Formats: sequence, C-alpha cells, structure tokens
Amino acid sequence: MRLRYSDVTPSTLYLSRRELMAGALALAAVGGDAASTTAAAPAPAGAALPATPNPAYRVDDAPTKFEAASTYNNFYEFGVNKEDPSRLGHTLKPRPWHVQVDGLVARPKTFDVEEILKLAPLEERIYLLRCVEAWSMVIPWIGYPLSALLKQAQPRPGAKYVEFTTLKDPEQFPAQKPTFFGLGSLDWPYTEGLRLDEAMHPLTLLTVGMYGHVLPNQNGAPLRVVIPWKYGFKSAKSLVRIRLTDTEPKTAWNKAAPQEYGFYSNVNPNVDHPRWSQGTERRIGEFRRRKTLMFNGYADQVASLYTGMDLKKNY
Repeated sequence: MRLRYSDVTPSTLYLSRRELMAGALALAAVGGDAASTTAAAPAPAGAALPATPNPAYRVDDAPTKFEAASTYNNFYEFGVNKEDPSRLGHTLKPRPWHVQVDGLVARPKTFDVEEILKLAPLEERIYLLRCVEAWSMVIPWIGYPLSALLKQAQPRPGAKYVEFTTLKDPEQFPAQKPTFFGLGSLDWPYTEGLRLDEAMHPLTLLTVGMYGHVLPNQNGAPLRVVIPWKYGFKSAKSLVRIRLTDTEPKTAWNKAAPQEYGFYSNVNPNVDHPRWSQGTERRIGEFRRRKTLMFNGYADQVASLYTGMDLKKNY
C-alpha cells in the first residue's frame, strides 16, 4: 500500500506544517503538490530483533501494514514530504552510536547502543500512534520502559524534566543543511521534553525496533522514545542525548510555533489545533474517519498525571 498525502491528510493540514518549515520559496523548490504525490519506495525490513510480547500493553486493533508505517511518516531531518524519510533514510548511519545521559543525575554516562539493547528485557508492545495532523496508525514497537535507563542514571532530587536531543549532522540528515529549505527551518538539533513523572511512566517506551526488526532509519534508528498518549512529534527519534533538568526544556515545534504546539501536546479531541479539528482522525488503511479518544485511548493509565490541570491552557 503506497500512500499519498491526499490519501490521508487534507492539503490544508500538511501544507500548513510544511509552510512552517520551508516557507513559500521552499515549497516551490520541492514542487508543491506535485512533489507530495510521489509514492515512496517499499522499505525493506532490517535485522530481526527478538522480543517478548507484553499482553498488558497491546491494543486489539490490527497493526498498520509495515510498508505504510515505514514510508508515510514525518522525520523533518530528511525533508518535509512524507516519502522523504524512506527515500533518504540511507544517509543515516546508526552504527556506531552513543547516547549521553546526563544533567541532574548521580551517575551520568555515555551508553553505546549495544549496551542499551541489553540493559533490560526487550518487549513487543502494540501501541496506537496519533499524529497532530489528524491521522493515526497501530504499530508493534520493540523496547523497554524508559524508566529502566533513567534509574541507571539515578535522577537527583531536583530533577523535574527530561530533555531529548536528536542527532545533528547535516551529512546524515540532509534537511539540516542550512540552504536545503531556505526560510523557516526548525532550530536544529531537534529537541523534545517530558516531565520526569511522564518519562518514568510505564507506557513511555525506549524504542529500538518495530514489526519484529530493528528500527528502520526513517522511523528513528537506532533508538527513539514512544509516548503513546501524546501527539507523535513528542516521540523524539535518533537520540544522542537524554538530559535531566529542573526547568522545562525548550522543544523544537514549540519554539517554531508556540501558539500551535504546546509543551504537553497530549492527544485531546476537545482542544483543536488553531487551524484544524482534533476531534476525529483517519486511521491509515481505513476509509472512514473515527473519533479521537482522550489521551489517545490511554486515559485510564495517564489521566491521573494531570489531575487539577487545565488541559486547554496546558495544551
């Protein structure tokens, strides 16, 4: 199944996010709508990655086809079009790879990715994924709770937040080159953040694989986080640093458009994006739209994290 933007996302939605990245000149440079209709090549699966299915973290919905999940995605380090990550993903070199865990921790350390793979038993969890652009997928991820890694570092009492940083290397991520987009590019490196209690929640997954294999480059190899109750852009990819801090981290999309992308970015059908509704979504592989659920269907597990908070103000 090869997807075009128009198969899933209305043009008013995906163009508005592209404009934030590229501006009118860059849209012309990539061919506007004509470029967005180019089908991405099928993505081969990587090396097999054994993991034990965890029935406690499994939705009943059928998983999205691997071809769709690996060719229709946002990874702006590769470009603004959905097919760019799979088309250009070969430029990323996921080995060797190291991740620095530091900040307000008692035991800062730089981990080799092979060490991270062995730090805790790998689980397969089937999660819902909801994009802020009002489309969704069902993906079998492989990883283990991020809390296992954070406990190794021993957070200090003053730690309140966790900042995630993606690799900055224009040779591996062509869209990071200063002249690639022209005006309006994100402020690299890509950064995201969570409150410490969100990061320590059992649902927050340090992710190293999907569909029984290692992560494809275009899906965030060699490791990323997955936070299923938040919009997809919160789940930072290709991580090189995890820093604990006492102040709220500045995040990439919030810096680019603070009126549109808040720090929390919990899936909330009652809080629309300024330019489109979040009340419904289009599941990849389905024709009809479906209602979006509060916290993407994970309210029973995570609603208590936000007791007493105004979720319209803290969007």
